[in-house]
Amino acid sequence: MSQRPLRLGVNIDHVATLRNARGSAYPDPVRAALVAQAAGADGITAHLREDRRHIIDADIESLMARIEIPLNFEMAATDEMQAIALRHRPHAVCLVPEKREERTTEGGLDAAADDNRLTDFVAPLREAGCRVSLFVGHDPRQIEAARRIGAPVVELHTGRYCDLVAQGAPEEAALELAALMTGARLAHSLGLEVHAGHGLSFATVQPFAATPEIRELNIGHFLISESVFMGLGPAITEMRRLMDEARG
Repeated sequence: MSQRPLRLGVNIDHVATLRNARGSAYPDPVRAALVAQAAGADGITAHLREDRRHIIDADIESLMARIEIPLNFEMAATDEMQAIALRHRPHAVCLVPEKREERTTEGGLDAAADDNRLTDFVAPLREAGCRVSLFVGHDPRQIEAARRIGAPVVELHTGRYCDLVAQGAPEEAALELAALMTGARLAHSLGLEVHAGHGLSFATVQPFAATPEIRELNIGHFLISESVFMGLGPAITEMRRLMDEARG
């Protein structure tokens, strides 16, 4: 794995969304992962949903076989997904909330309300050598629950901040950003590795890249969207430049 102080994980889900819209073999998300790898990504993120709306099982097989950088396997905390993760043993597993009717992941896990079950769920993944993270909001209860559960990493949900910036609500955005920074400091103080992601763009990435407690950013939808206009490799290169500039 890269030794950069701030890692970039590229989520390739929506390459698969475009492929599945026509039921064709292209565009191939594994090809996108290889482009991302060549452009300087430190890892690849892929979310295998229960309904297989974008990434499918064969994509996970191919990613495990073909990429040389770590795979971050996003999944719901279900028996089916646990079995798939234990079979493939990816570098990382990120547990996310999942509802069939949602367009994208809405909010973070309610780890505090499900800590006993999640403790039992996480244990075999860690024993298999997977780095487990919980995708949570900045609520201190959720961050503290992650530590109790035994997940060594939390990924903070940045979606609301990005939405507020896009809506032209600077005061609310500043409050949300401050809460996320407080959450990052709390998680770090508890000995957790801190990641962040969801909705990040060229316009919103730098405050998180500049936060010393954050070790990894996972970005997908914006990069895939921007690739329509500038190409995937150049979009990733520019994101990496902005991250490195902010980290200084």
